[in-house]
Amino acid sequence: MNASAAPFDLIAVADAADCVRRGAIVAYPTEAVWGLGCDPDNGEALARLIQLKSRDAAKGLILIAGDIAQLEPWLVGISTTQREQLVASWPGPFTWLVPDNGRAHPLLRGEHVSLAVRVSDHPLVQALCAAFDGPLVSTSANRAGEAPAMSIDEIRGTFGTSLVDDVILDGPLGGYVRPSTIRDLATGMILRA
Repeated sequence: MNASAAPFDLIAVADAADCVRRGAIVAYPTEAVWGLGCDPDNGEALARLIQLKSRDAAKGLILIAGDIAQLEPWLVGISTTQREQLVASWPGPFTWLVPDNGRAHPLLRGEHVSLAVRVSDHPLVQALCAAFDGPLVSTSANRAGEAPAMSIDEIRGTFGTSLVDDVILDGPLGGYVRPSTIRDLATGMILRA
């Protein structure tokens, strides 16, 4: 994705990051659909996000970053070969399931022994993670069983006043037609193509 093709307001991005630090949920465009995110270490924000989506907490959530360095605390313990696989696929639409090294909040991991992580190539997501100074939770902006939001109007229509104390960070989608590929780092198995 070309950063110049996706203009956005850096002040709004900085304000959104500040709100996330205070426990807010942020709605933002990703590569293919709109996403909802929060601070991955804030249990109250994670629980609220899961409740907002009517999502089964056992499913876990994705951790999205602007660069691999932001994910380092969650990658401690993987092999050099595994790290090379991650580096070769990022940034881009590739989500990897990495073994949880004990760093992930239980609501982030769900019932799994692994954690889903991705480095985005969407310039707004990269800017938001840079302003937050770390990765964010990323999950599609929809209620469980419904189609993901594809516009800011759909965000407002789906969540209405549920996001009144939170942030909607406007911008264009990244141009991908489907969500990211999901692959297990330990086995190489593709779970979603």
